[in-house]
Amino acid sequence: MRFVRFNGVGAIGFAVQLGALAYLLRAGMPYLPATAIAVELSILNNFLWHERWTWRDRPASGRARLLRLGRFHALNGLVSLGGNLLLTWLLVDSFAMTPIPANVVAVLACGIINYFGADRIVFDAGCGVRRAGAEGGVRGAGRPVKNWRSGPLSAVRARRT
Repeated sequence: MRFVRFNGVGAIGFAVQLGALAYLLRAGMPYLPATAIAVELSILNNFLWHERWTWRDRPASGRARLLRLGRFHALNGLVSLGGNLLLTWLLVDSFAMTPIPANVVAVLACGIINYFGADRIVFDAGCGVRRAGAEGGVRGAGRPVKNWRSGPLSAVRARRT
Protein backbone atom coordinates (compact mmCIF):
# COMPACT_ATOMS: atom_id res chain seq x y z
CA MET A 1 0.00 0.00 0.00
CA ARG A 2 2.86 2.40 0.80
CA PHE A 3 4.28 1.98 -2.72
CA VAL A 4 0.87 2.89 -4.21
CA ARG A 5 0.72 6.00 -2.02
CA PHE A 6 4.28 6.89 -3.01
CA ASN A 7 3.36 6.75 -6.69
CA GLY A 8 0.17 8.73 -6.13
CA VAL A 9 2.16 11.49 -4.44
CA GLY A 10 4.68 11.34 -7.29
CA ALA A 11 1.92 11.82 -9.87
CA ILE A 12 0.57 14.82 -7.95
CA GLY A 13 4.10 16.22 -7.66
CA PHE A 14 4.60 15.82 -11.39
CA ALA A 15 1.39 17.78 -12.03
CA VAL A 16 2.52 20.49 -9.56
CA GLN A 17 5.86 20.73 -11.36
CA LEU A 18 4.33 21.00 -14.83
CA GLY A 19 1.69 23.49 -13.68
CA ALA A 20 4.23 25.71 -11.94
CA LEU A 21 6.57 25.55 -14.93
CA ALA A 22 3.80 26.50 -17.35
CA TYR A 23 2.71 29.39 -15.13
CA LEU A 24 6.24 30.75 -14.67
CA LEU A 25 7.00 30.49 -18.39
CA ARG A 26 3.77 32.32 -19.28
CA ALA A 27 4.74 35.00 -16.76
CA GLY A 28 7.94 35.54 -18.77
CA MET A 29 10.50 33.84 -16.54
CA PRO A 30 13.47 32.22 -18.40
CA TYR A 31 13.11 28.44 -18.61
CA LEU A 32 16.08 27.42 -16.43
CA PRO A 33 15.11 29.41 -13.31
CA ALA A 34 11.46 28.48 -13.94
CA THR A 35 12.43 24.82 -14.07
CA ALA A 36 14.43 25.07 -10.85
CA ILE A 37 11.53 26.74 -9.01
CA ALA A 38 9.00 24.23 -10.39
CA VAL A 39 11.17 21.28 -9.34
CA GLU A 40 11.63 22.77 -5.86
CA LEU A 41 7.86 23.25 -5.46
CA SER A 42 7.34 19.64 -6.51
CA ILE A 43 9.97 18.40 -4.04
CA LEU A 44 8.41 20.35 -1.17
CA ASN A 45 4.92 19.19 -2.16
CA ASN A 46 6.06 15.56 -2.31
CA PHE A 47 7.88 15.81 1.02
CA LEU A 48 4.80 17.17 2.80
CA TRP A 49 2.49 14.53 1.31
CA HIS A 50 4.93 11.70 1.98
CA GLU A 51 5.37 12.80 5.57
CA ARG A 52 1.66 13.21 6.24
CA TRP A 53 0.33 10.30 4.18
CA THR A 54 2.85 7.85 2.74
CA TRP A 55 5.00 7.55 5.88
CA ARG A 56 2.61 8.95 8.48
CA ASP A 57 3.50 6.05 10.79
CA ARG A 58 7.05 7.43 11.08
CA PRO A 59 6.59 10.92 12.52
CA ALA A 60 9.34 13.47 13.12
CA SER A 61 9.40 17.02 14.43
CA GLY A 62 11.80 19.87 15.04
CA ARG A 63 15.41 19.23 14.08
CA ALA A 64 14.70 15.64 13.02
CA ARG A 65 12.13 16.93 10.54
CA LEU A 66 14.58 19.46 9.06
CA LEU A 67 17.23 16.75 8.73
CA ARG A 68 14.65 14.54 7.04
CA LEU A 69 13.86 17.34 4.56
CA GLY A 70 17.59 17.69 3.85
CA ARG A 71 17.91 13.95 3.20
CA PHE A 72 14.84 14.09 0.95
CA HIS A 73 16.36 16.93 -1.09
CA ALA A 74 19.72 15.16 -1.36
CA LEU A 75 18.13 11.87 -2.42
CA ASN A 76 15.84 13.48 -4.99
CA GLY A 77 18.65 15.62 -6.37
CA LEU A 78 21.02 12.71 -6.78
CA VAL A 79 18.60 10.09 -8.00
CA SER A 80 15.98 12.07 -9.91
CA LEU A 81 18.10 14.68 -11.60
CA GLY A 82 21.31 12.69 -12.02
CA GLY A 83 19.60 9.41 -12.76
CA ASN A 84 17.17 10.88 -15.29
CA LEU A 85 19.94 12.66 -17.17
CA LEU A 86 22.20 9.61 -17.20
CA LEU A 87 19.54 7.06 -18.15
CA THR A 88 17.92 9.26 -20.79
CA TRP A 89 21.30 9.97 -22.36
CA LEU A 90 22.23 6.27 -22.28
CA LEU A 91 18.94 5.11 -23.80
CA VAL A 92 18.93 7.76 -26.53
CA ASP A 93 22.63 7.51 -27.39
CA SER A 94 23.23 3.79 -27.03
CA PHE A 95 19.85 2.25 -27.79
CA ALA A 96 18.47 4.82 -30.28
CA MET A 97 15.32 5.48 -28.26
CA THR A 98 13.59 8.79 -28.79
CA PRO A 99 13.85 11.19 -25.82
CA ILE A 100 10.25 10.98 -24.56
CA PRO A 101 10.06 7.17 -24.17
CA ALA A 102 13.62 7.19 -22.81
CA ASN A 103 12.59 9.76 -20.22
CA VAL A 104 9.55 7.68 -19.22
CA VAL A 105 11.82 4.66 -18.64
CA ALA A 106 14.21 6.85 -16.65
CA VAL A 107 11.41 8.29 -14.49
CA LEU A 108 10.10 4.80 -13.70
CA ALA A 109 13.57 3.47 -12.85
CA CYS A 110 14.40 6.49 -10.70
CA GLY A 111 11.00 6.30 -9.02
CA ILE A 112 11.71 2.79 -7.77
CA ILE A 113 15.13 3.85 -6.47
CA ASN A 114 13.61 6.96 -4.86
CA TYR A 115 10.97 4.85 -3.11
CA PHE A 116 13.49 2.53 -1.48
CA GLY A 117 15.80 5.43 -0.65
CA ALA A 118 12.94 7.35 0.96
CA ASP A 119 11.78 4.28 2.86
CA ARG A 120 15.24 3.28 4.15
CA ILE A 121 17.04 6.63 4.43
CA VAL A 122 14.71 9.63 4.50
CA PHE A 123 11.75 8.42 6.54
CA ASP A 124 13.54 5.90 8.75
CA ALA A 125 16.86 7.25 10.03
CA GLY A 126 16.48 9.39 13.14
CA CYS A 127 12.71 9.70 12.94
CA GLY A 128 12.10 8.81 16.59
CA VAL A 129 10.15 5.62 15.92
CA ARG A 130 11.81 2.38 16.88
CA ARG A 131 10.70 -0.94 15.51
CA ALA A 132 9.62 -3.94 17.53
CA GLY A 133 12.01 -6.75 16.83
CA ALA A 134 14.95 -4.53 15.94
CA GLU A 135 17.02 -6.55 18.41
CA GLY A 136 15.91 -9.76 16.73
CA GLY A 137 13.54 -12.55 17.63
CA VAL A 138 10.78 -10.39 19.12
CA ARG A 139 7.20 -11.15 18.21
CA GLY A 140 5.67 -8.48 15.97
CA ALA A 141 9.01 -7.64 14.34
CA GLY A 142 8.93 -4.74 11.96
CA ARG A 143 5.82 -2.97 13.24
CA PRO A 144 6.23 0.58 14.53
CA VAL A 145 6.01 1.05 18.29
CA LYS A 146 5.98 4.16 20.43
CA ASN A 147 9.28 5.47 21.62
CA TRP A 148 9.81 4.22 25.19
CA ARG A 149 10.21 7.80 26.42
CA SER A 150 6.71 8.82 25.30
CA GLY A 151 3.41 8.03 26.89
CA PRO A 152 1.65 8.68 30.18
CA LEU A 153 4.56 7.50 32.35
CA SER A 154 7.24 9.58 30.61
CA ALA A 155 7.14 12.31 33.29
CA VAL A 156 7.66 9.69 36.01
CA ARG A 157 10.60 8.16 34.14
CA ALA A 158 12.13 11.60 33.59
CA ARG A 159 12.03 12.35 37.35
CA ARG A 160 13.80 9.08 38.16
CA THR A 161 16.80 9.87 35.97
